[in-house]
Amino acid sequence: MTFIDMLQGAERQNRSLLCVGLDPDPAKFPAHLQGDASRIYDFCAAIVEATADTAIAFKPQIAYFAAHRAEDQLEKLMAHMRAVAPQVPVILDAKRGDIGSTAEQYAIEAFERYGADAVTLSPFMGFDSVQPYLTYHGKGAFLLCRTSNPGGDDLQNQRLASVEGQPLLYEHVARLAQGPWNLNGQLGLVVGATYPAEIQRVRELAPTLPLLIPGVGAQGGDAVATIRAGYRTQGGATTGPVIVNSSRAILYASSGADFAAAARREALRTRDLLEAAKG
Repeated sequence: MTFIDMLQGAERQNRSLLCVGLDPDPAKFPAHLQGDASRIYDFCAAIVEATADTAIAFKPQIAYFAAHRAEDQLEKLMAHMRAVAPQVPVILDAKRGDIGSTAEQYAIEAFERYGADAVTLSPFMGFDSVQPYLTYHGKGAFLLCRTSNPGGDDLQNQRLASVEGQPLLYEHVARLAQGPWNLNGQLGLVVGATYPAEIQRVRELAPTLPLLIPGVGAQGGDAVATIRAGYRTQGGATTGPVIVNSSRAILYASSGADFAAAARREALRTRDLLEAAKG
């Protein structure tokens, strides 16, 4: 199945728009695991098992593994997710962005080494930095568009005087992703939940692309406003998919031995909140 097929299937089967972000920080682990980077896999595997039927996707953030020399644990975790939640696609949050020959190597890393279903990318270096990922049939690629951090304004919210209509940079990225760059229907966009008005604008420009929306939970994004701004249906079928990520609020819902059960409760709460917002 393609990434889009898996996404649609997980949305139906798990009745969910929630993406569970896997950003393991050993300093924040529950007491019996705290500070032990060798237990990253154990912590994340427990979270995955607890939330496998609540999620539309899982999103491991590669830096949280690489910083602790835990890439082997990430490989093991990817295999574990395939085993316990084969219906849930995995988005490798790597935000890669480099020239073609280097991008080819990063694509091998994401799709062959780790077996991800999709990856996050920076579009700053242009289409030839994105194209190598699109040679992997059925895999997804999410381009950073309007991110949730305050510094996103420095570039994303600036006008392009040399482009017809003088769009903001993030609007131009959305148009490229919906149009000429989306050769095989594989692209999506990253839009932060902290900017619901911009989510709505991106949805106008990219009516059918999946939107990966971080910022709900610890970053303060409004889940209801997020869904209303970005989620679209027609005739009961999803036409504008959204993948709403929550990481810290789920991972660290409890600092005790019940951390996995607490993560499940928070995931269910967030999933149900998102579902209710669909109206």
